[in-house]
Amino acid sequence: MKQVVFYEKGLPQEVLRVEEAELPAPKSGEVLIRITARNINPSDIMFIMGMYGIAPQLPSSAGFEAVGVVEDAGDQDRIPVGTRVIFSAVGTWKDYICLPANQLIPAPEDMPDGVACQAFINPMTAYGMLQRSGLGSGEWLLLTAGASAFSKLVVQMAKAKGIKIACTVRRQEQIAQLTDLGADLVVNTETEKIPHALMEATNGKGVSVVFDAVGGILGAKALASLKPKGKMMVYGLLSLESIPLNSGLMIFKDLSIEGFWLSSYLEGLDKQSRQEAFQTVLGTLTSQDLKVDIADTFPLDKVKEAIAAYEKPGRTGKILLI
Repeated sequence: MKQVVFYEKGLPQEVLRVEEAELPAPKSGEVLIRITARNINPSDIMFIMGMYGIAPQLPSSAGFEAVGVVEDAGDQDRIPVGTRVIFSAVGTWKDYICLPANQLIPAPEDMPDGVACQAFINPMTAYGMLQRSGLGSGEWLLLTAGASAFSKLVVQMAKAKGIKIACTVRRQEQIAQLTDLGADLVVNTETEKIPHALMEATNGKGVSVVFDAVGGILGAKALASLKPKGKMMVYGLLSLESIPLNSGLMIFKDLSIEGFWLSSYLEGLDKQSRQEAFQTVLGTLTSQDLKVDIADTFPLDKVKEAIAAYEKPGRTGKILLI
């Protein structure tokens, strides 16, 4: 089988290689899955660079999310051969993987692979962050990196709850797509000042919550857009720069900042709450009440071309490895 591996941490274009490997055999309780589609997330890139919350055990495969078909059910009787399954695991950029049957989610029959392979990380993170934010109808939410696949999901979910949504972008052509999805305000950070635009839109009050994926100076400007007792939820660091905090702003506006990591969020849920979250997310994706975008697809052995497409400025959908 083919697999994408790296023997040292670094830039994906420099350290990734495609190799042949032996087919894995399932251990007790595991199944063998033939992976049919995977998507490229920012967390995948950070993992390869050694900047993610999980450190790679070198040599390592890459990728955290995929969909596939069970080809060997092993000694378990929970999931039969032929079942399409959605899963998250370390090292999905390969042809086959063995995983415990109790970690797999059967894919809805009507959900195509291109949707199923991105049905876990971004949708579940969007669902979890909105739940934890406590936002109600009429309150304002600011999304940095507003044109990302994640933010587009949040816009759709938040709009259904009556939450008002502001987004930041860096390209003028991204504005129409976000307003069409339901965003109430889209700020081009190349031509507009964030705090000023947001204060004007909120009648001088500021936004209740920020979901920040960027950090750095943009994160600091987003923080300044919060209303008193507002909250910033940090889930990414696309700028690779920490937020320079204004201590006076934090003190006198009584602001709070907290991190969000999907793994920790799911670990903190009881079984019933996890099932409810998965059912809600998969249900909205299957019914297409929640839509995801695909920009391009590449075979696994063209992973470097896929990474180049992922890094292309202005990309409007996910890059898939199929």
